Amino acid sequence: MVCNKFYHAGLLTFITKSRNMSLDDILSEKDFIFMKPQPSSPLTEATFFILLSLSPAPKHGYAIMKEVKVLSHGRIVFSTGTLYGALRRLLEQGWIKRVSDPSPNPTDRERKAYALTDKGRRVVNAEMERLRSLLTTAEQRTSESPS
Repeated sequence: MVCNKFYHAGLLTFITKSRNMSLDDILSEKDFIFMKPQPSSPLTEATFFILLSLSPAPKHGYAIMKEVKVLSHGRIVFSTGTLYGALRRLLEQGWIKRVSDPSPNPTDRERKAYALTDKGRRVVNAEMERLRSLLTTAEQRTSESPS
């Protein structure tokens, strides 16, 4: 793909119509061609696992901490402060939202629960597609026989 200018805005990358792209990669609209939605940069592993932990159902903070540890095979272990800082950032980005806690709460203390937004789900799906593409390229490259 040949192009001169890219403009990043949220999850979309714009390119002017003066360049050629495959029909699979573009949707035409007025003066711009929109590429398929992609995050402007790869997600951190911690962010990816937080979002992934919320993909099946809403969870409260402690449940997110436990699930991220399991999903990452122990590579990511959040302190409470680190997790809630990350959750605050994801709330500000609109990737997650606060919801009523779906799990029973045996204490009188109110727990904050979080759920993926539609935008957050698109981010997770885009990251999974990016990772799939990387893996496919790596598998193709490593399976090539030496010349």
